[in-house]
Amino acid sequence: MRFILRRAAFYLFTAWAAITINFFLPRFMKGDPITAYLQKHQSDFNPEAIESLKTLFGLDEDKSLLQQYIDYWGLLLDGDLGRSFSKGLAPVTEVIATGLPWTLGLVGISTILSFLIGTVVGSVIGWRRGSRADLVVPFATFFSTVPYFWMALIVIAIFSTQLGWFPASHAYDKGSVPELSWDFIGQVIAHGTLPALTIVFASLGGWILGMRNMMITVLDEDYVTVAEAKGLHPRRVLRRYAARNAVLPQLSSFALALGFIVGGTLVTELVFSYPGVGKMLLDATNAKDWPLMQGLFLVITMAVLVANILADIVHAILDPRTRMMES
Repeated sequence: MRFILRRAAFYLFTAWAAITINFFLPRFMKGDPITAYLQKHQSDFNPEAIESLKTLFGLDEDKSLLQQYIDYWGLLLDGDLGRSFSKGLAPVTEVIATGLPWTLGLVGISTILSFLIGTVVGSVIGWRRGSRADLVVPFATFFSTVPYFWMALIVIAIFSTQLGWFPASHAYDKGSVPELSWDFIGQVIAHGTLPALTIVFASLGGWILGMRNMMITVLDEDYVTVAEAKGLHPRRVLRRYAARNAVLPQLSSFALALGFIVGGTLVTELVFSYPGVGKMLLDATNAKDWPLMQGLFLVITMAVLVANILADIVHAILDPRTRMMES
């Protein structure tokens, strides 16, 4: 119980700090949403309209910064993240909702696949250290150092330009309307294959090397030696003793990776013109759309916190020593 209360207090404080920073940071930056909105439309507004915009963006001059902060919390509790002036004053929640499914589908599936494949391959290579399986290590090292954008350009050059197997950009064919049909689903899969391959190839090497190194460390532990001395089947020793303990550090990294899924792989989405949250964040930054930036940063932060909470729970289940240390 003490373990749960401590972790809950830690994450509540972290969430409060993140939300507070998210409120004050745009206000310390040069410019404001009102000026950016007026410059975007290149037209004069009467004083009443400007005051209405200030009220809309929570920048009332007759309110102190503390009162604006309190109002900001009230809007958050009501699920109101403000309005995006670069998207026609549409609610930020609706704007984010248009890009979030694309990022979750692309980056989420790719990250989970690369983690599962890398963890399994890394555990096998670590278990069979000194054998021909070590030939995978140089390739894994190479792929772990390749930048996302370079990998994306190579994938486009080979599979799109030369072979013509997959389209090189966008999430679906131009002129198509998103709908639940087999034709549209096929378009989404075809357009998402190259970005997914880029993410898997660029991140696979890190998962393989991390799991392999942890396996080599764990195999020298006494409990593995005792399990082998008991005559247990090698596969059981691998799964129940070695891999189960070696995967614990991987889970922490995987939790962070899951959290940043919401942020998307910005470079990949940019290269492929993919309509995800990462590209949306870049567009909002270029347009100085502070409300949309705040909403995106908040969603990303909360996603990382939730992912870490889940990782702590799984870590405590797999390793009871964690609960004992905290008690």
